[in-house]
Amino acid sequence: MRTAIHLPLLSRSLVAAVLLMASPSTLRALDNVLPPLPSDAFTVVIIPDTQHYIGPGTKLETKGTAFFPGMKEHPYIVAHEEYLEGQANDSITNVYLENHVDWILAKQESQRIVFVSHVGDIVEINRDEEWDVAKKHLDHLRGKIPFGLVAGNHDMERNGDARLFQRTFPESSFKNDAWYLGCFSHDRKEQHISSNNVNSAQLFAIGDLKFIFLHLECNAPDDALQWADQVLAKHADRLALISTHMDLGVIEKPKTSEGFIHDPAGRMNWLKIHPKRGNTPKQMWQKLYRKHKNLRIIFSGDQSRVTSMQLSSTGDHGNTVHSLLSDYMSRGALRLVRFIPSEERIEVITYDTSLEELVKSMPYKPELHQHQFSLPFKFATN
Repeated sequence: MRTAIHLPLLSRSLVAAVLLMASPSTLRALDNVLPPLPSDAFTVVIIPDTQHYIGPGTKLETKGTAFFPGMKEHPYIVAHEEYLEGQANDSITNVYLENHVDWILAKQESQRIVFVSHVGDIVEINRDEEWDVAKKHLDHLRGKIPFGLVAGNHDMERNGDARLFQRTFPESSFKNDAWYLGCFSHDRKEQHISSNNVNSAQLFAIGDLKFIFLHLECNAPDDALQWADQVLAKHADRLALISTHMDLGVIEKPKTSEGFIHDPAGRMNWLKIHPKRGNTPKQMWQKLYRKHKNLRIIFSGDQSRVTSMQLSSTGDHGNTVHSLLSDYMSRGALRLVRFIPSEERIEVITYDTSLEELVKSMPYKPELHQHQFSLPFKFATN
């Protein structure tokens, strides 16, 4: 990876202006530096879909193949086509996931990274070869930073069979971590569905601020939601964050390829997994999310052609729940969510760990404010 260029620290007011109001040209000078971290801030890293594997048998078997036709002229895609030159070899690799983990560990102290969450589609093809690569990289977080993983639609079979996810990241591999609260279990014969860390919970605290983080599988069935409901109720004194794979995106299942780009977007009303038992994101809102006063943020991925979206909803207790979608076509971007207690807000920064620059524009979301923004955040649970 290239060495980042460090510029002098800017004042917080200037950074806010750059992030929230500047044009892309204004940001050009900041390509290789993150805005300074406020003195009381800490960071939760959200890793979007990382299904861009390279090598034999992968969906992108040749180097430098853009995911979607017609995008190759966009500067972000061009930059990544150039970045991938020479990356292909005889083995299966995931350079973006590797770069994410390396960057997180290198910046853990300076960015005060306290938790890492992957929102699913860890792999592209649900097979041992790709899971072995994912494990090799994500295991570097063990013993260093608390983390949780979502099973996305690419990480299991359509009927919810998640045995490769379970084999790679089982409950047993986390149970000795003090921050790991546990996972959903059931007594049905199909133990390869929904159990054994497919739905999990983690705890962390920063000073007097206490958090609970749930990781729910794509289209989680009722029994998994009932477990999550009980966990959130039991830990109502903690600020709650949830990662799941599908939440925001195209509202109704598109009938054409163009629909994934142009159809109305919001909380989704269709599903990909558990066709008979699964819940759509709208059902998950009704059955779980809206009920809990302590819930603050829902993170999701899945929708690469929507790419980035933010929706603020009001729960049954009057609490604001921010839903944040990030899916950067499985390329080099991740999300840094900075919690700033003194200012009662969060900063959401989209940063590319391979190009080492802020993400300012994407093919389907060209506006700067879609990728760099700030939101109010209530740190009290009462």
